Amino acid sequence: MLTSRANRFLAVRLSSLGDLVHTLPVVPVLRSAFPDAQIDWVVDWRWSPLIKLVRGINEVIPLRPSFPGYLRCMGRVRQAGYSCVIDFQGIYRSAILGWISGAERRIGRDRNSARERGAARFYTDRVVPVGQHVAEMSMSLAMHAGAQRPAVMQFPIQAAAQDLRQVRERLRDEGAENYIVVSPGGGWKSKCWPAERFGTLCAEVWRRHAIRSVINLAPGEEQLAETVVAHSLPARPIVYCPELPELVALLSQALLVVGGDTGPLHLAAALGTRVVALFGPTNASRNGPLPHGVVIQNHSSDPPNYQRGDYVRGRSYSPEMLSITVNQVLTAVEQEMSRTSFAHQQR
Repeated sequence: MLTSRANRFLAVRLSSLGDLVHTLPVVPVLRSAFPDAQIDWVVDWRWSPLIKLVRGINEVIPLRPSFPGYLRCMGRVRQAGYSCVIDFQGIYRSAILGWISGAERRIGRDRNSARERGAARFYTDRVVPVGQHVAEMSMSLAMHAGAQRPAVMQFPIQAAAQDLRQVRERLRDEGAENYIVVSPGGGWKSKCWPAERFGTLCAEVWRRHAIRSVINLAPGEEQLAETVVAHSLPARPIVYCPELPELVALLSQALLVVGGDTGPLHLAAALGTRVVALFGPTNASRNGPLPHGVVIQNHSSDPPNYQRGDYVRGRSYSPEMLSITVNQVLTAVEQEMSRTSFAHQQR
């Protein structure tokens, strides 16, 4: 194990939102094991505002997707004098960054479990990850570095006060002091639930409980929002395309968040917000919301091989997602809303 004076850790997890969220629990266990250590994080520049909100990280090093950007990042990593690099990504780009650092220890997954098998050659310590959930697998790497397995996984992230205030004021102006968030988008359409059904869900929540819905959008998903709104009358959901710090604030103040196996859903769960997660072709045991959340998953035919993170990346709605009905989701939403402080205030 490294001595305390030599403890300069670099965590490498570049993307994406959901994977970054599921890596966050390694930070408090490393900090607990090495309270005086320098713990930095290399991340794709798009996600750096998120990691800056994580307690326990000393410095966030952004990686820009260009040759000059990669050289700048390599220079910073090389000059920092890290004693241990932990590569949670498991691809060539992340593994080479660790190798360039010159760290005495470079920890990553073994060849059979790395996302890109050849990345393992750049590690000094090749770990066979243990656990069913991806967060547990990442924890295996932190434990190999000297951290202890936690009794409960913690997610050390919270919204900034100014972002909380900004989101609260905007939604109050829209007449939505209490709201749920629906997140209809996703990287792969096969993981998404039809936008029309999200619209119907918004309409029913408004009709039954007079609670507004906020449609969380990523850039380029405007047409998706139009479809949700068109099928939600008379609910008039609020369309919101937040920057990352605003997204954290939006999700943390929601009564509930509904979405597929996507980054915003996992971020909401990590923030302690109640979630209803809609799963189709992906494995909820491996990728489900943490530390808790309600998962709706009907069936999965020909499940993919998850050993190395393989997924069904379809460009159309999957049969599994289409099998989830509005009534199923509405029942779960009402059950979760009945447990919120807002519901108790209404009694």
